[in-house]
Amino acid sequence: MARQKRVLNLCNSIQNIGEENEGESQQKSLVLTPYKDTSKANLQSKKPRDKKLCSSLEDAIRRSGLQDGMTISFHHAFRGGDLTVNLVMAQIAQMGFKNLTLASSSLADCHTPLIEHIRNGVVTNIYTSGLRGPLAEAISRGLLKQPVQVHSHGGRVNLVESGELSIDVAFLGVPCCDEFGNANGFTGKACCGSLGYAKVDAEYAKNVVMLTEELRPYPHNPISISQDQVDLIVQVDRVGDAAKIGADATRMTTNPRELLIARRAAEVIVHSGYFKQGFSLQTGTGGASLAVTRFLESKMRSKNITAGFALGGITTAMVDLHEKGLIDKLLDVQSFDSGAAASLARNPNHIEISANQYANFSSKGASVDHLDVVILSALEIDTQFNINVLTGSDGVLRGASGGHCDTAAASKLSIIVAPLVRGRIPTIVENVTTLVTPGTSIDILVTDHGIAVNPARPELAERLQNAGVKVVSIDDLYQRALVLTGKPKPIEFTDRVVAVVRYRDGSVIDVVNQIKE
Repeated sequence: MARQKRVLNLCNSIQNIGEENEGESQQKSLVLTPYKDTSKANLQSKKPRDKKLCSSLEDAIRRSGLQDGMTISFHHAFRGGDLTVNLVMAQIAQMGFKNLTLASSSLADCHTPLIEHIRNGVVTNIYTSGLRGPLAEAISRGLLKQPVQVHSHGGRVNLVESGELSIDVAFLGVPCCDEFGNANGFTGKACCGSLGYAKVDAEYAKNVVMLTEELRPYPHNPISISQDQVDLIVQVDRVGDAAKIGADATRMTTNPRELLIARRAAEVIVHSGYFKQGFSLQTGTGGASLAVTRFLESKMRSKNITAGFALGGITTAMVDLHEKGLIDKLLDVQSFDSGAAASLARNPNHIEISANQYANFSSKGASVDHLDVVILSALEIDTQFNINVLTGSDGVLRGASGGHCDTAAASKLSIIVAPLVRGRIPTIVENVTTLVTPGTSIDILVTDHGIAVNPARPELAERLQNAGVKVVSIDDLYQRALVLTGKPKPIEFTDRVVAVVRYRDGSVIDVVNQIKE
């Protein structure tokens, strides 16, 4: 009793001192409370070991505290094979929630069911890196009342950190985890590989709900998302189809024209001045871009050069070079195929990184700032080297900002690989339909009809010409495209904005207007 009285007197005296000094100091007053003894059984009953486990998805959503008007988030590690968004949104709609902001790191063709949720008022705002398929088509025609906010991968983290994109509940699908929430993406049946985008949501969301196909014994490791970040766990049948990760934009091409462009791009890299021992590289999505990796192997061997690291979306081709000793380390924010996902589990120098570590403009250290060479694709490039990777020649949303502007701005050498024309549609235009990456960030364009160097980089043009690589002006390529296709008819838009394109620092670089019917 005497001890309890001494403790109580101390706590009260400190509180009284704090009240007397209130207003004299900006420092927060110290508040102490006396200890109250209770049994071990009572203590453990308040925090049972299985307290995170939910009986159903409905139970998890209810326990998350979700309310109308909140922001919910998802990751896109499964790309076109994602099943989590549709599963969660169907349950949320059934429970009657309205006016939600959906913040998925990207959206794909598989997310068509979101159309009905938008029509029914379940979703009223969207933040995403990309839009494809019927959902993108519908939004381009005015489905969503508020414009979609389109951000880059690094830009998304910046928006989250700034508070503009404040995530109330993150729903994160993983192949397996333990009952406390320790998880990775490369063990279990539906292996998606790196959880680089999910890591950001796990860190910043007010509540994290983990959906898992399988529960493993505690502690499950290696740990990509840790137990201290996870609030609730629910076991579901499927979170994603891993077989669909390496499809479409991340496929390995067999197209002869794309392979020709990739071979030329590899030659450009070799003679650029950046092909030296320890150089670093990244290949973006798109057939020709990803194919560059396979043509670099012979050149690296012939010149006895190894790369220090490869960055970004990692492919089986990069894993192959890593395992052959030609790339020292792989920094993986997203695994582009099953081979890359499996490599994470067996190769200690295949390193999983978050989107913050990868490309956040406001990060204390983004890996893109150490990048030498990046090879990127484009839907359109204009005579000022501006890039469109978001809208098609019809003005419809059908792409993604991704890490395009992040890597182009930060790398020492940014190379765009693209065909001169696609069918009867020119890739090189007078002005891009939608500006995503400014021309000031682009150094070289490689096409099947020639190679153009940004006039702002005359030293690159000189190095290539000295090596016997023919360089033409981008205006010459533009005129050649016009000869093949004729001048395209201007796209007609209404005044209504359907998407806002955010640059990596959060500023608005362009808008997308609704197409006129």
